[in-house]
Amino acid sequence: MAESPFTQLLDLACGGLLLTAVLVLWRRELAVIIQVFALQGLALAVLVGVLAAHENSLELWVVAVGVLVLRAGVLPALLRRALASAGEARRETRPLVNVAASLLAAAVLTLLAYTVSQPLVRLAPSVATQAIPVGVTVVLIGFFVLVTRRRALSQLVGFLLMDNGITAVGFLTTAGVGLVVELGVSLDVLLAVLVLQVLTARMRETFGDTDLDELRELRD
Repeated sequence: MAESPFTQLLDLACGGLLLTAVLVLWRRELAVIIQVFALQGLALAVLVGVLAAHENSLELWVVAVGVLVLRAGVLPALLRRALASAGEARRETRPLVNVAASLLAAAVLTLLAYTVSQPLVRLAPSVATQAIPVGVTVVLIGFFVLVTRRRALSQLVGFLLMDNGITAVGFLTTAGVGLVVELGVSLDVLLAVLVLQVLTARMRETFGDTDLDELRELRD
């Protein structure tokens, strides 16, 4: 039986979400990581747009545009601004886990996400809920980036990956969340990024680096 255009487009958007999360683990250049994060924001906006077309919901279309502007435009621009002020620290040079082990961990986290998501999928089987494990995988990979990278900017990207995954799961489980709720969450994320950007700049001005290992040595 041929798949519907809705299923194909949804699979394409979810594939983009998962692929960009894995690429963040693979690459170490912060500029490239930020670009990949912007592409993930685009994939998330496409996912919401596909759901909006399927549900014929004007509210979801508005949310899709908001997701596109914020997560593929505003947040990457703020990250690039923070990177521009980072001087020579433009590469993740000393992650706790190397690239090969990180990719292996991504495979394990994907299997874990598919396993723990099955009870939730079985509650309401549908094309959208079948894609929930992808969102959970992005959350787990984001958390992995958060705890294994040493640069403050890399950790911020990990936090934002987690937020993208949580947002994707929210849309896939409920066919979209309310516009007011999504705007509130987006504003909270934007505020967090602005605060962390200011803190990163202050760390560089005070200590000359944003590598957590270097900061620990200063404390010791």
